[in-house]
Amino acid sequence: MNKTLRSILQFLFFLALGVAIITYIYTNLESAYLEDCMQSGNTDCSFSGKILDDFKKVNVWWIGLVMIMFMLSNWSRATRWIMLIEALGYKVRKANAFFTIMLGYFANMGLPRMGEFIRAGSFARYEKIPVDRVMGTIVTDRLFDVFSLLIIIMLALILEFDMFGGFLAENAVIPGGASLGPWLIGIVAVIGLLSIYYHRKLIALLPGTLSEKVQAIVDGVKEGILSVKKLRSPGAFLFHSAFIWLLYYLMTYLCFFSFPPTSHLSMTAGLIVFVFGSLGMVIPTPGGLGSYHYLVMVALGLYGISDTDSFSFAFILYLSIAVLCNVIFGVIALLFLPLHNRHHQDNTENGSIVTDQG
Repeated sequence: MNKTLRSILQFLFFLALGVAIITYIYTNLESAYLEDCMQSGNTDCSFSGKILDDFKKVNVWWIGLVMIMFMLSNWSRATRWIMLIEALGYKVRKANAFFTIMLGYFANMGLPRMGEFIRAGSFARYEKIPVDRVMGTIVTDRLFDVFSLLIIIMLALILEFDMFGGFLAENAVIPGGASLGPWLIGIVAVIGLLSIYYHRKLIALLPGTLSEKVQAIVDGVKEGILSVKKLRSPGAFLFHSAFIWLLYYLMTYLCFFSFPPTSHLSMTAGLIVFVFGSLGMVIPTPGGLGSYHYLVMVALGLYGISDTDSFSFAFILYLSIAVLCNVIFGVIALLFLPLHNRHHQDNTENGSIVTDQG
């Protein structure tokens, strides 16, 4: 099976999974909504009409503010990423960093997790940097995101222990009543440590040329990860790491005010909804389709928001960020990057000619 066909099949599988989750949620909600509507004596019941009415109630000024924060978070992400790249000794352009990030998000809308490879390949081509080194800095970038998310989850547990902890206790179990968390963490940790310790022996089992290529990629990724030790300004790096996730949280919380049924919710409620939504984005459906909506609904349900209102809110936030921002700026990135880098190359060549003549 060639790579193109495999990519198409992966896309169709994850898209089907996301659509299936959305369809399942919608069908169940519609059935419950129509039943309640009929029991109340209303003969003119339409679930799709209810959702449309919800969208008409949205305050677009709050949505605009959410979108601005999304773009600021990615500008901050580009700044943090450049710090890692410059630690390897490269001088790069911030426009390329920002727009390849947006291009990666756009790619994730089609094929989950492919965006990081698109981001690395595009940036490496435009900045003339080995792709394995770029990929290493992206791995470091994502590792800090994982650490940040874990810190936020712990903060959510501390602030809303009874609610969040109770939910995990009821849902994160395996047959027999044992807690799933410790087993899962232990298994992943053991596999990870063994893979790190024996990675050279595992790579050596591959055929000659393939083994060399894989080892080169591993060395490049390792160098990218270790670049964090060479940072010129660790304080600025940590500031941007915190700032990115603060903006992510505020995007969820401020979106509450755009929709009347959620406008009364507290900042801690925003934190819980943000954590659940972030976990939904981890599941590899296109742009978190379905999984994000479901977990946001679960979180809002903990605060007494009805399933139908939760469904509408999840779509409002999802469309604002995952669709409008990612698609619009993704298309802009597709158009901007070739033109910007062609113009830069022309200027460089002209400058070289002038220098030679002088």
